[in-house]
Amino acid sequence: MLEGLRIIEIEGLGPGPFAAMTLADLGAEVICVQRRDGPPLPGLPEANLLDRGKKTIALDLKAPEDRPVLEALIASADGLIEGFRPGVMERLGLGPAEAQALNPRLVYGRMTGWGQEGPRALEAGHDLNYIALSGALWYGSLPGEPPVTPPTLVGDIGGGAMYLLAGMLAGLIRAGRTGQGTVVDAAIVDGSAHMMTLLMLMQSGGMFRATRGQSLLDGPHWSRSYRCADGGFVSVQCLEPKFYAQFLSLLSLSEDPDFARQNDRKSWPKATERLTSLFASQDRDHWTRLFAGSDACVAPVLTPEEAARDPHLQARGTWSQAGGVLQPRPAPRFDGRVLEPADAPRRDQHRAEILAALGLA
Repeated sequence: MLEGLRIIEIEGLGPGPFAAMTLADLGAEVICVQRRDGPPLPGLPEANLLDRGKKTIALDLKAPEDRPVLEALIASADGLIEGFRPGVMERLGLGPAEAQALNPRLVYGRMTGWGQEGPRALEAGHDLNYIALSGALWYGSLPGEPPVTPPTLVGDIGGGAMYLLAGMLAGLIRAGRTGQGTVVDAAIVDGSAHMMTLLMLMQSGGMFRATRGQSLLDGPHWSRSYRCADGGFVSVQCLEPKFYAQFLSLLSLSEDPDFARQNDRKSWPKATERLTSLFASQDRDHWTRLFAGSDACVAPVLTPEEAARDPHLQARGTWSQAGGVLQPRPAPRFDGRVLEPADAPRRDQHRAEILAALGLA
């Protein structure tokens, strides 16, 4: 879908590389400018999964001899992605003004936690801090317990990489129409706050409350996960009354008064206690079989390895063992095509090819 577009990625960590990987998955030519002194985080493998489908060249952003190469790459590109703290690229003489002087149609994507401006802009932080401040972490636990640390999916990927990706695509469309570039300020604190819009709609209708455990999706017995007899878990979220009715029917609870009032907050604690005991009486596979094929909105909680063996995900080809590494296939799909993940390159693998294409060999 993005064939013919060239994106320059200045090597970083987390959401920036993920966004660039997704652009490569979608067909863009992504050239990752890597550090000469090794990966940004010690211990990363030589072939980084987030570099799949990219081309790589190692450059020193401060070295005068590497400057012509970087400037030539920027001049040839449709977009650039960087994830340094605000001001770093400017101090290197590679900020938006300098880059767009070389290439006026360049879409300049900036990935940070706190954003380019604001009182915290220059502070360090990580995924958990950004979503804590934005409000996105507030409902991330059971009532009475501290919020748990999500596995970077809410902040780095959801509020960060996907918003950078959306901004880059919007900028590329505009540049294609007008020839004018733009600067994309993608901040995890902004994106994760933006993802709260649906919950704020529910709050305005009285379905969400600031007190955890009292809202439509974080308090009811029908919207949580339960431990099973074998230590596994199942997820339950039968929001609509007709699905809740199927859930109760399969558990032989349709006539039980403890479950009759689905949205009565006073009934939730006792119903939760009873379901906790019920699900703990059988193993996860028992519950998976019981609810299979129904609209009761129950699903097992799987590890990635288990997910890859799940019949539904196998039928869709969601997971792959390309290169001997378990990884998800590119998403979304277009015209029903299921794509294999591209190989992850070695560091500096495409130096000769890139220099030759730029006429600098």
